[in-house]
Amino acid sequence: MDQHPSDILENVALPNTEATITVRVIKSFEYRTERNLVLHKLNLPVTMVGDLKNIAKEAIQSGPPWKPYRNAALDTLKVYTKAHGSKTSNLIINLDHDEWILDDDNKTLAEVGFENETEVSFFNSEAYQKYKLNPEICWDGPN
Repeated sequence: MDQHPSDILENVALPNTEATITVRVIKSFEYRTERNLVLHKLNLPVTMVGDLKNIAKEAIQSGPPWKPYRNAALDTLKVYTKAHGSKTSNLIINLDHDEWILDDDNKTLAEVGFENETEVSFFNSEAYQKYKLNPEICWDGPN
């Protein structure tokens, strides 16, 4: 029996050799300054965590919309959510699950659990640790 295309979940709709990944590039936690970089046709069993960092950095350095992000010292990746997974109430980053921080640049994306439609945050580790201690935002207007 054939499945209708709308019955196929996004995380298995494409093979893991042609995955689409969203990188949430975070410039400022306090001001919720972030921009999404959508990467298509990533080969998850071959692409390493360090490769993903380099791909994102190259995109930031080359694209005009990324000019405000070029001076950000981005050094850390952390899984934000996977397709059909629950999302955090924090709009900028998942503050829970520090075990989701990808600290081994030599592991493949498949080894660390990536699948099609995974979202990952890319940020400065020192700024993240500071924000975790006091997760306040600075841009709220008057009540």
